[in-house]
Amino acid sequence: MKTRIMVLFGGNSSEYEVSLQSGAAVLDALDRERYEVFPVGITRQGRWLAYSGTTEEIRQDAWEARPDCRRVWLSPEPGVHGCLLQSQNGIEVVRLDAVFPVLHGKNGEDGTVQGICGLAGIPVVGCGILSSALCMDKHRAHRLAAAGGIAVPKGRVIRRSELLADGHLPEGAADGLRYPLFVKPVKSGSSFGVSRIEAPEELERAAVLAFERDGEILVEEAVDGFEVGCAILGTSPLTVGEVDEIELAGDLFDYTEKYNLITSRIHMPARITAGTAQKVKETAVKLYRLLGCSGFARVDLFLCPDGTLVFNEVNTIPGFTSHSRYPNMMKGIGWSFERVVNTLAGLAAEP
Repeated sequence: MKTRIMVLFGGNSSEYEVSLQSGAAVLDALDRERYEVFPVGITRQGRWLAYSGTTEEIRQDAWEARPDCRRVWLSPEPGVHGCLLQSQNGIEVVRLDAVFPVLHGKNGEDGTVQGICGLAGIPVVGCGILSSALCMDKHRAHRLAAAGGIAVPKGRVIRRSELLADGHLPEGAADGLRYPLFVKPVKSGSSFGVSRIEAPEELERAAVLAFERDGEILVEEAVDGFEVGCAILGTSPLTVGEVDEIELAGDLFDYTEKYNLITSRIHMPARITAGTAQKVKETAVKLYRLLGCSGFARVDLFLCPDGTLVFNEVNTIPGFTSHSRYPNMMKGIGWSFERVVNTLAGLAAEP
């Protein structure tokens, strides 16, 4: 009997479009001899729909228009161990062996979907509730990393409740911090709401933009260095991918650059020595364990001119197309995209 896996794509998130591309790639890569795949799309409004069309329709964002899409609800009752599917004869129970959430950003990568799966007793591919929530929260992830002896950017958090009655920032909001600064939502993905500012007069505008995404914002000093990433797979033992490097032409690796690489470049492997690459991998593994990650994640760090590594963030559901950073880092150690996807599915569904 095949293992039945629900694959979630789309999502009520600003990263909906990217999730469609990642979800379609995962659906194409799953071994149908081994798994019975149950695709479920989540609309921008948060409706869950069972989907039976092609992955090309998903990529073109035409999936929701199919007349055979049916409403589906993941049941939180452990006895159901699956979902409720709307059919012509009423409600049908579909038992699930695992859920593979290919959902980037809020309402998918932040522990929310993982929480529903936890209530239902259904194994989930990737990080669990706590690590997903922690890694989405840049401020608290940084505090935990610092407590573990890993360098983090100097910064401070400003909460919406600290704003003055007229909505402006309190005086001295960035005192003690050296410009340039990055202003970002504490909980957001793909650099949405993130600004790099060079002077105090730019702070207010950047804060308004960041507060549109979250009730807490992080103001932190720019790190003198470039970004390197490390892909990690598993829980114990761990498989560590090759290290990559982001070469920026501008000052910010924003959403457009991440997914289109208009002026930026990604070097895989990174243009660093073998010894430095090993240091990156060891630090990434330490962070992965420190933050309680499991299944898979991409750990991003800054490499400074003096060789110091500074923690940036952990992405618990990184981009997952065949040309995305995480799969390419795994390809660097000889793992095909199909092997990565099916290994991850197996870790959850067939522990």
